[in-house]
Amino acid sequence: MRKRAFLQSSLALAAAISFTSAHAQTVPLKFQLDWRFEGPAAFFVTPAAKGYFKDAKLDVTIDAGNGSGGTVTRVASGAYDMGFADMAALMEFHANNPDAPSKPVAVMMVYNDTPASVMALKKSGIKSPADLAGKKLGAPVFDAGRRAFPIFAKANKVGNVQWTAMDPPLRETMLVRGDVDAITGFTFTSVLNLEARGVKAEDVVVLPYPDYGVKLYGNAIIASPKFLKENPEAVKAFLKAFTKGAKDVMAKPAAAIEDVKARDGIINVALETRRLQMAIDTVVNSPNARAEGFGQVNPGRLSLMASQVSDAFATKTRVDASSIWNGSFLPTAAELNILQAKK
Repeated sequence: MRKRAFLQSSLALAAAISFTSAHAQTVPLKFQLDWRFEGPAAFFVTPAAKGYFKDAKLDVTIDAGNGSGGTVTRVASGAYDMGFADMAALMEFHANNPDAPSKPVAVMMVYNDTPASVMALKKSGIKSPADLAGKKLGAPVFDAGRRAFPIFAKANKVGNVQWTAMDPPLRETMLVRGDVDAITGFTFTSVLNLEARGVKAEDVVVLPYPDYGVKLYGNAIIASPKFLKENPEAVKAFLKAFTKGAKDVMAKPAAAIEDVKARDGIINVALETRRLQMAIDTVVNSPNARAEGFGQVNPGRLSLMASQVSDAFATKTRVDASSIWNGSFLPTAAELNILQAKK
């Protein structure tokens, strides 16, 4: 009896140790999006829903955001370990906070091109960047397109414009009402928002920044220096699982939207499926992305962007491109090879 009791105790102890060890290996990771749970959020919620993060021994919490600037700040503060934010917002934070004890860095490019554009209604007569001179433009003060507009204006020799600020929900409404002549914003956000307000797609003029000489990068996955130092393998595991999920999202966008709907039950499925597809076509699987490779950056292009952001944002110090980017955590080239040539 004693021997059997001893064996049972030993087995129970071994099982407890094994259970504890397995759970000790699971790393908690707090992740913040740049915006709400809309179509493009599928790139993050799908690998979570499919268990890819869990399989990688990661306990990932994904929260909605309220703009890239806020995401950068919260990752810098340690409130979040990683996040999804516009590269220009990250550069601005670095350059305006040179002595900050914690400056997040980008570890994977997702939107190889900025989604920003100028949008107007055809009835305004605006057909090209030159037509914007003297016009009234509207956007929230923190909008990525508005912040980068000086770069767009310089590249296209646009004369002076007048700006009107508003909260994000009012941007497209004010354009429809005629309160402003044009707006800046992410194309896949504002075009669909205009349609939701009764505007036909053919009645919208879109001037995408990448098509008019503005070669800025868009959103990237960022991480805090502390998390990178303390959990390098967790960061590598996250990016590998994310890449696996991104491949699934691009293969079956409609299915991926169901994962988004599970996070926000009131979304318009058809609308968000279109939004996701637009994001894939214009900034994720773009010609530049296929040329540079998914997740990666071109050093020369990144340096040019750093210089342009320094000028356009009038930062306190010049942006140091080398301090913004760390590609050492990326999956292998074979694992990153998920972009398909357009048919």
